[in-house]
Amino acid sequence: MSNRNSQANKSAARERLRAERERQAKKDKARRQLVVAVSVVAGLAVVAGVSYAVMEMNKPSHWESLKDEKSVTAPKNTSGENGTTVVIGKDSAKKTLKLYEDSRCPICASFEQTVGPTLAKDVEDGKYKIQYIGASFIDGDSLGDGVIGNRGEGSKNALSALGAALNVSQDAFLDYKSALYSAEFHPEESDDKFKDDSYLIKVAESVDALKGNKTFQNAVNDGTYDAWALKMSETFDKNKDEVTGTPSLVMDGKKLTEEGSDNAPMSVESFNKAITAALKG
Repeated sequence: MSNRNSQANKSAARERLRAERERQAKKDKARRQLVVAVSVVAGLAVVAGVSYAVMEMNKPSHWESLKDEKSVTAPKNTSGENGTTVVIGKDSAKKTLKLYEDSRCPICASFEQTVGPTLAKDVEDGKYKIQYIGASFIDGDSLGDGVIGNRGEGSKNALSALGAALNVSQDAFLDYKSALYSAEFHPEESDDKFKDDSYLIKVAESVDALKGNKTFQNAVNDGTYDAWALKMSETFDKNKDEVTGTPSLVMDGKKLTEEGSDNAPMSVESFNKAITAALKG
């Protein structure tokens, strides 16, 4: 082979090698750009995901979003600001017994199961009216930190359902309240069963006036009286009877208590004794 041909071959080989290196360099550059682009997109996705998660975490709960609600739908058979005055009984009854209760309260359940029928008969007989004040402190709504529902939702959700029952009639309200506190349906305090609308509707099926009642069921499922329930609960928090727990009974500004105790009377005998004295006072 001549020297000239040998040099030409070497030059051609070097040119092919240079061209190949350039092509490889371009591929490597394109690959790096793609990796950077994917990384940027992934990073943006992570940032967006974190931002969304933080936003969701800081988003107020359904109940918190209602606490400053200006437009409150109140049930029928109510009066006063935001419909939070609930008085049941005959107009001829001269005195009114204030009844403070929390739907999740186990002591309230014991009171209702034992004394409830006597109280209901007294109201039916016109001995006195009752003013119901519903609380939700067991949900953690009265802790003073401005947060609604630290411990659950059942008290206020049941209170909202009671509003739906009251919208049907006063009798439906009383019967439904009795059913909620019954041994059959009332859960342990640690079991926030009343937070589930389906369970509240199940309990209502035991009440004649509410069984299959679509208006009641829709109100429960739609949370029609949720804002009202929070306003009602505020009346407990701001009460002037110095009531801090449930059940509590107050007539003419004085608490009805078990003899020798600061607690509400928990037997029919002690209740009758206390109510008789209060009616005379």
